[in-house]
Amino acid sequence: MEIITEMEGNRVFYVISYDIPDNRRRNQLAKVLKGFGTRVQYSVFEAHLTRSQFEEMKHAVARVIETAEDSVRYYALCRACTPRIEVPALGDVTSDPQTIVV
Repeated sequence: MEIITEMEGNRVFYVISYDIPDNRRRNQLAKVLKGFGTRVQYSVFEAHLTRSQFEEMKHAVARVIETAEDSVRYYALCRACTPRIEVPALGDVTSDPQTIVV
């Protein structure tokens, strides 16, 4: 479990989606995103990140993608929105590694 300092702030739930036509770049991007979150679909990841982790992830993504050819989207969901996420079929919403269920 990672300890977050007060200065880093709270984690935010992000959904990251991408459409990368090049196989090599697509595989590289998936490898980068696996270091930050959980793959929930072929080209969609979910992650609970601090602001500094989010910035680090964006910089890592920028080193992989070609902005003229690739599409990457970051969706930040507020704390009030995440409980309203519905998953009607396979899978679960990625839980925050900071959360301890008793």
